[in-house]
This record gives sequence, C-alpha cells and structure tokens, in this order.
Amino acid sequence: MSDATILLVDDEAAHLKTLEKLFAREGHDVLCASDGQQALDLLRANSVDLIITDVMMPEINGLELLQLARTLRPEVEVILMSAFGTVEIAVQGMKEGAYDFLTKPIKRAAILKASQKALERQALISENRALRAELAKVRAGDGGGTLIVGQSVALRSALDLSRQVASSDANVLITGESGTGKELFARLIVEHSERSDQPLVTVNCAALPESILESELFGYERGAFTGANQRKIGRFEAADGGTLFLDEIGDLPFSMQAKLLRVLQEGTFERLGSNTPVKVDVRVLAATHRDLEAAMREGEFREDLYYRLNVIHITAPPLRRRPEDVPLLAEHFLTRYAAKNGREISGVSPEALDALAGHSWPGNVRELENVIERAVVLDRDGLIHTDDLPAHIASAQPASEPRHILVPLGTPLEEIERMVITETLEMTGGNKKLAAKLLGIAARTIYRKL
Repeated sequence: MSDATILLVDDEAAHLKTLEKLFAREGHDVLCASDGQQALDLLRANSVDLIITDVMMPEINGLELLQLARTLRPEVEVILMSAFGTVEIAVQGMKEGAYDFLTKPIKRAAILKASQKALERQALISENRALRAELAKVRAGDGGGTLIVGQSVALRSALDLSRQVASSDANVLITGESGTGKELFARLIVEHSERSDQPLVTVNCAALPESILESELFGYERGAFTGANQRKIGRFEAADGGTLFLDEIGDLPFSMQAKLLRVLQEGTFERLGSNTPVKVDVRVLAATHRDLEAAMREGEFREDLYYRLNVIHITAPPLRRRPEDVPLLAEHFLTRYAAKNGREISGVSPEALDALAGHSWPGNVRELENVIERAVVLDRDGLIHTDDLPAHIASAQPASEPRHILVPLGTPLEEIERMVITETLEMTGGNKKLAAKLLGIAARTIYRKL
C-alpha cells in the first residue's frame, strides 16, 4: 500500500535515516522524529497513518508515545521496536493497542511486511466505518430507529454510554450545548431499554408557562380551577410504565423543583384539586444546555434534585469537538433535503467541504443542518459550491487542529487553565500522567491546579 504517511521515531540517528530511506523507496510519505515530544508535535500537525517507534527513549518512551498517539489519533496504527525484546514489553504494547512488536536489529523484510499489514488493517477499519455509516442511513430511511450520524471518538463514547445505561432504570441527565442532539440521545436510550414498547412522553420545561406547568405535569381534577370542566391526567401519569423526558430541565421554575423531587423520591403525586396520591412507575431522562452546577451555586437549582436526576451523566459533544463528523453529517443532510425538495445533487465540492470544516459551528449540528438545507435550495448545477454557503462560512479557513475549547474574551486565566486540563483529562480517560505529557506539564501540576 503506497502513498501512506508513516511517522518514524528513534533517538538513534543512523537507524532513523536507514528506515527513512527504506520507506521513501516504497513510495510512502515519511516523517522523522528523534524523540517522543517531536513525534507528538508532528502527529498534531499532520495526518499520519502509521507510527513506527523505538521503545527505549528518554522523556517520552515508545509505550507512552503509543498511549498518547492513540489518544490524539485513535485511528493510527503503531508498531513498536526495541533492542530489548522482552515478552513483558511486547505484551504491554499489545495491551495498549500496538499492531506489532519487532526486535532490533530490524530485518528489512520483517518491517515491510508488518507495516504493509498494519496499513491494510487501518484501511479496512476506515472502510468499515464508512460502510456502517451508510448502513445506518439506509436503516433510518427504512423506518429504523433513531439515527445519530458520526464516527468520531467523542460521539462514539457518548453513544456507547447511552446504550450501556439503557437497560437500567436509572435516571439520566444529558447535558450539552444547544443543537447537539440531546433529545436524540434520550430517544436512543429509550429504544434500547426494556421500556421501549411503553410510552415516551416529552415535556419542554422552557416552553410551558409556570402557571400551567404543574397542571401539565401532574394533571387536575374537575373544578380544581376556573375552566377545569373535567379531569385531565398529567404527563407523569401518561408516562406510567414508560419514560418521561424533561427537556431543558435547567429552566424549571424553582417553585416546581421541590414537587418534582418528591415524585422522583416517592413515585407519587397528587393531581391539582385532589389529596389522593397517584402512584406511577416512570423512568426520568432530563436534558439541559445550562451549567446546573453553576445554577446550584447561584441558588437557582436545588442540589438534592440535581443528584436525583444526575445518576448517570451523558454529555452530547459539540460539533467543534467532532470535526471529522462534518462531512458525514453534510452528506446525510444533503441526501435528506435533496429528496425533500426534489433536487438531484451529486455532493459537496472539496472547496465547500474545506469551508465547512473550517467553521466553528456555534449552533452545532442544528446549524449545519440549516446550512445544508439552504445550500440545497440555492444550488444551480447539482453540486454544492462555496457560493451556495453563507458568506461567513464560505470564507472560513480549514483548521489544522480542531478548537476544542472556546472561551469568551476576559475569562480569567485560572478558569481557562481549569477548562483545558479538564478537556485533556476527558481525552485521556482520566489518566493524569498522559494528560500532563500532552500539556507539557508535570503531573503534580495537574493535581495542584485541580
């Protein structure tokens, strides 16, 4: 397999030069690094298919580089080399996700064969991901379940957690910015739960006036207030045996929070105008774009209610944290709105895709959907060009690295540091040592900052 990009890492200059010539003759693009830190810098700045690295190196050794590389680029394959070919090193490397382990001195045929198979595996995995995405679209078109398009690590982590908790009866809090698809995650949980054949009732807490919210949630008896001519069951009663999805729970009036807490604790409530308890069996899923911990500190959200809702916490990732999903989402929405508007459109031009990739998407997936629908309507020749995109997106420059954290001007430096450290710890699965190496600081600094 030619035309792959291979990153060679070795602190032995002569061996590094030999490998560089070998893979250059095979038609590959070759990047060279003499230590782990230089390798990380090259990995951040380039699209790399395969890393071949020595194990015994100062500062960042090969096993640590393997872990860091798999965090930054989960799709990259890694081959380890060492003059100390112990079984322990080989086993540890394989556990961390290395494709192969070779003992120095390296034989030309052995390293070429190993690299060929590693690149073939990577190509196969990429192809399978693309096929799964296409199959998901076909299932959705045939009346299948909830479709959440994307293959990014951030999205897959959230989806895996959603499916994992679906079979339980635990309450789930779904947080994320507006437009990230929090309701889709809720529907996915319900579809994979044992309550999938029972009612799913949705309440938008921000859309209902406080004056009618209580009657909507708990219902009322005839004569409970002027105009109450007959009994009406509320959303909790309608969801009995199934699931209640409380969207925008962060906007629930403080006066209603104690009443909601009681239902969650006791499983009972009274309709307006009645003292007779009504018992229900309801699983509650809640979602919000607000920072509920900040709302608690400001006295706007009850701490006891927060912990009742937040048994399981799922974060819907913003689109800027999953830039590799932008082309998939664009194609998905293009297919949908081309069919809806009776248009034949072959795809999106490379220039338009670059512009889409360069945008920060403050409105997330919902904003991208609106942009693609607009482009479909304005298209003139069956291919989406930059001219079909809004001006502020058409002029965007592709970002070499996704901007994971956007903060307003004037944010205190201490807060920015905390956000960066927290984001990096999420990427490393809580591994403080790896996070420290990615940030170029000592692990004890992370403990101190947090």
